[in-house]
Amino acid sequence: MDQENKSQTWVSEFILLGLSNDPKTQVFLFVLVLTMYLVTLVGNALILLLISLDNRLHNPMYFFLGVLSFVDLCYANSFAPQMLAHMLSAQKSIPFYSCVFQLYLSLGLGGSEFFLLEAMAYDRYVAVCHPLHYTVIMHEGLCMGLAAGCLVAGFTNSLMETIITFRLPLCHNVINHFACETLAVVRLACVDISFNMVMMAISGFLVIMLPCSLVLFSYGCIVTAILQIHSAQGRSKAFGTCASHLIVVCMCFGVTIFTYLVPRSASSMEVEKIVTLFYALVAPMLNPLIYSLRNKEVMAAFQKFLENFRDKE
Repeated sequence: MDQENKSQTWVSEFILLGLSNDPKTQVFLFVLVLTMYLVTLVGNALILLLISLDNRLHNPMYFFLGVLSFVDLCYANSFAPQMLAHMLSAQKSIPFYSCVFQLYLSLGLGGSEFFLLEAMAYDRYVAVCHPLHYTVIMHEGLCMGLAAGCLVAGFTNSLMETIITFRLPLCHNVINHFACETLAVVRLACVDISFNMVMMAISGFLVIMLPCSLVLFSYGCIVTAILQIHSAQGRSKAFGTCASHLIVVCMCFGVTIFTYLVPRSASSMEVEKIVTLFYALVAPMLNPLIYSLRNKEVMAAFQKFLENFRDKE
């Protein structure tokens, strides 16, 4: 036990190995990540702008979409700037408390997004299954409460997981990742991490599997209601209101379940980095594109915005 304690040192900073050590590859990755980051910023900021400016988008569905875009903006900013800076720097260190904050922020925003997707599924369930009572059920107070509850639940889980992760005694400070990510930090521990893995499994169930199950239940009810609509046009319209959200749900939940809940070997670390990059940056980049390209109201709001912009010129 004494020998184990001697091997434990206070870590004041971490060294992030990043995605690659090859200079040419780093240049390519820098351009790729910068492009995705800029598209993410512009896409989500534009969604927020359109929702705030166009009265046609002042309803519960677009309220939740706006909250999702805000979360995606913050999520991308918790990873991308540091990644880009490290790709241009020989020193890829991050202070201890900055690492703690990054992990807490990314886990909180990621968890909040899963709960938001469930809240959006409930909104679609009410719209399709109880259309006559939609405005009564999905009133402003409920929408605000659901959004706040999603954020509180996500960051409460994040606080618990962050505390448990950084209470571990660490033997070294080199993280084989491009960011402070839970699995990567836990691998630095000098002690048995079985308790942490159990807590991560519980967290994964509460933040990933539980919302996913509720989303599936909501869509089971939605599909049943759509099949009872007699006209093909009515069925198409009902399904159209859910298609974009369903695509985002499959993308986000599918990738995250693959990352955290499927057992992985040490040799799969590079694959884990790519998957983490996907849900940290690619998904926030694709969300506004999926919602806007498949949504006539958002496209109409965008065209109106462009027309007003040209008129001012």
